[in-house]
Amino acid sequence: MSTVTTPDKAPVRAWLPVMLALAAIWGCSFLFISIGVRELPPLYLALGRVIAGSVVLLAILVLKREALPRDPRIWAHSFVAGAIGSAIPWTLFGYGEERIPSLLAGIWNGITPLIVLPIAVLIFRTEVFSAQRVTGLLIGFAGMLVVLGAWRIEGGADLVGQGLCMLAAIFYGLAIPYQKRFLAGTTLSGTALSATLLLCATVQLAVVAPLVTRQAPPAPWSLSVEVVLSVLALGALGSGLAFVLNMRNIRLIGASRSSMVTYLMPIFSILVGVIVLHEHITWYQPVGGLIVLLGVAVSQGLVATLRRKDLVAAQAPAH
Repeated sequence: MSTVTTPDKAPVRAWLPVMLALAAIWGCSFLFISIGVRELPPLYLALGRVIAGSVVLLAILVLKREALPRDPRIWAHSFVAGAIGSAIPWTLFGYGEERIPSLLAGIWNGITPLIVLPIAVLIFRTEVFSAQRVTGLLIGFAGMLVVLGAWRIEGGADLVGQGLCMLAAIFYGLAIPYQKRFLAGTTLSGTALSATLLLCATVQLAVVAPLVTRQAPPAPWSLSVEVVLSVLALGALGSGLAFVLNMRNIRLIGASRSSMVTYLMPIFSILVGVIVLHEHITWYQPVGGLIVLLGVAVSQGLVATLRRKDLVAAQAPAH
C-alpha cells in the first residue's frame, strides 16, 4: 500500500465524499423500506432486496473474475451470518416501519455499535471491557430510554415498532462480531463474501416468506413504480454499490474510522423522512438519538482521541 493510501495518510478529500455518499445511501434505505411496505409484506420486501443485491454483487464478481467460495465451512458460517445480518434485521425493520416513521427507524439503527460491544465481549470474546467502554454503554442506554420516551405510559403500535427496530439493531450487533470471529480470517474478497451472505439470505427468505405470509409473491408489474424502484434501490444501492464503496474506505482509512458513517446515517434518515414523507418527530427522539451517538463515541474512544489531539495542538509551539 502506498503512503498516500494508508489509514493515517489518506487525504480527507479521498474518503470524506465517499463516506457522505454511504451515509446518504444507508440513511435513505429507511425511506425506501417505508415506501416498500405500503404494498409488499416485509418478508417479500427483504427478499426483493437480497435478490437485487445478489445480482449486483455477482455481476461485480464476474467483472473481477472472482469465484464464490468452495469451502463448506465458509458456506455454513455465511448461512448463519446471512440470517442474523441480513434476512432477519431487514425483515424486522420492515415490520417496524409499518408502525413507526422511517426517520425513527434510522435513529434506532444508530445503536448498533453499542450492541456490538457487549456481544463481542461476553459472547464471542473478541473485545474486552474498560471503564471508558462501560461509561459509553451507560450513556447509550440512557439515550435509548429517551428515544423510547420511557416516562410515557402509553405505547401502542409506536412502542411495538420501536421494539422491532431495536431488535433489528441487536441482530446487526450479533452479526458483526460473528463475521469477525468466523469469516474475517478467510482469503475471500469482501465482494465474494458479501455475495455469499446475500445468496444464503435469498434462500432463507425464499423459503420462509411464503410460509409466514401464506401468499405467493406479488407480480412485479402489479406493484407501483415507486415500490419497484424502492426495492431496486435497497438491493442495488444499499446492498451492492454501498458495500463496494465501504470496502474502498476501509482500505483507505481503516475499519475504525470508516465506521464513523454510523454517526451520519441518522441525519440523512431524518432529513428524507421529514422532507420526502412529511413525517413528524417529537423533541425527545432526536435528542435521545444524539445521546446514543455520544455513548457510541465514548465507547469507541472517539471523544478521548479528540481531546488528546486538542491537548497536543494546544501544547505545540507556535511558528
